[in-house]
Amino acid sequence: MRKFWKMTLVTTVCLGVLAGAACSGKNPESEIPVVDIEIPTISSEEEVSSEEVSEEVYEETKEGFYRSELTNEWIDEALKDQRPVAIMVDNEVTALDHYGVNSADVVYELMNSTANGRVTRLMCLVKDWAKITQFGSVRSTRPTNIMLAGEWNAILIHDGGPFYINDYLARPYTNNLNGGFARFSNGKATEFTEYVTFDDYKNPNTGKSYNGLESRIESAKYSTEYNSHYPGPHFNFCKGTVDLASQSDSFDVKEKIELPFPHNSSKLMYNDETKKYEYYEYGKAHIDPLDDNKTTSFENVILQCCSFTQLDKNGYLTYNVTDSKSVEGYYITEGKAIPIYWSKMSETVVTQFFNKETGKPIELNTGKTYIAMVPWDAWDELVLE
Repeated sequence: MRKFWKMTLVTTVCLGVLAGAACSGKNPESEIPVVDIEIPTISSEEEVSSEEVSEEVYEETKEGFYRSELTNEWIDEALKDQRPVAIMVDNEVTALDHYGVNSADVVYELMNSTANGRVTRLMCLVKDWAKITQFGSVRSTRPTNIMLAGEWNAILIHDGGPFYINDYLARPYTNNLNGGFARFSNGKATEFTEYVTFDDYKNPNTGKSYNGLESRIESAKYSTEYNSHYPGPHFNFCKGTVDLASQSDSFDVKEKIELPFPHNSSKLMYNDETKKYEYYEYGKAHIDPLDDNKTTSFENVILQCCSFTQLDKNGYLTYNVTDSKSVEGYYITEGKAIPIYWSKMSETVVTQFFNKETGKPIELNTGKTYIAMVPWDAWDELVLE
C-alpha cells in the first residue's frame, strides 16, 4: 500500500481566491505539499516529456476525423472548433444512477461542501454534446467549477448555486446556462429530476415542455465555437503509449485508488484486462444506464492536492486553484503512477501538470481522464495500492 507523504521542504501560506478569505482546518503554513521548482516556459517546438513511449504506428491524420483535444481519440472533424459543455452532476446517492456520464470526455470530482461528510459533486466535460439525450441529474455550481470550466472555454451547465458564484458568473470568460432543463418523472424528489437534453423535451406524464441545449445556447446567443477566451488545448497526449515504468520514481497502482471523500467513499479499481481505472462510490460500481449499465472507466487519472477556503459556517467553499506555487499530485495510467506537480497561474489559463522527476509537462495516454481535487488536509489519507 502506498500513501502520499507530506512534503516539508518548502511551505506556503494558503492563498484565498476571495479577498480576505481565511483558510479553514489545519495550519497550511506547514502542511500544504508544494515543490520548490521553477515552472518552465515551454516553446511550441520543445519536447514535452521524457517518458518512454511504445513504437506502435501513430496515425497523424484520418480522413473526415481529427484527434480530440480532450481525449486524443478520433472524432468527427466537424467538431474541431466546437466548445465543450461542462455539466454539474449531483453526486448524492439519491441522484444515482447517473445518466450520460459515460459519454463525458473528462470528469472532475470535487468536494462540494465541508459539511455532510464532504460530499462531492462531478463536473463532466462533453465535447460532442449534440448526442446528449439525458445527462445528470443536474445540480448547483461553485466558484471552483466556474474557473475550471473557463480554462476549457466550456459552457457551464448548472442549476443555481450560493451567492458566492455571482461574481464568477459575471467574468468575461464565463458562459453558463442556469436551470430550466428537462424534468423527468423518475419517482424522486424534485431536486433529483432535472437532466440536460440536446433536443427540446416534453414530459409524457406531465405534458410540460422544456428547451434543450441546442435552443438554449441559441437563445443565449453563445458561440458554439471556441472564442477569444479559449487558452488552447489543455492536455499533451502521447503519440503511442506512455511507459511510466521507465521512470525511477514510478510505482505500481494495480489494485485501487481510494479518495479521501468519506461521504461518497469514492475509489477507482484497476482492471488489468482493460488497463483502465473503474469508478466506484457508495460501495458499488458507478454505472450508466444509457451505456448498457457499463462501469464508468478512465485511461488517465490525475490527483491534485489543493488547499481550500471555507466561505461560511454552512460549509460552502472554494478550492484555491490559482496559486503561484507548484503543488504536489500524481499522474496514474495503466497500472503505474508518477509524482507530478501542478500550477494554475490565473483564472484564465489552463492548469499545467509537470513531471516531478524531469520538470517537463506530462503526456497523457489517449482516452478519458478523471481528475480529483483532493483537499490538502486529507492528502495523507489518499491510498494508492
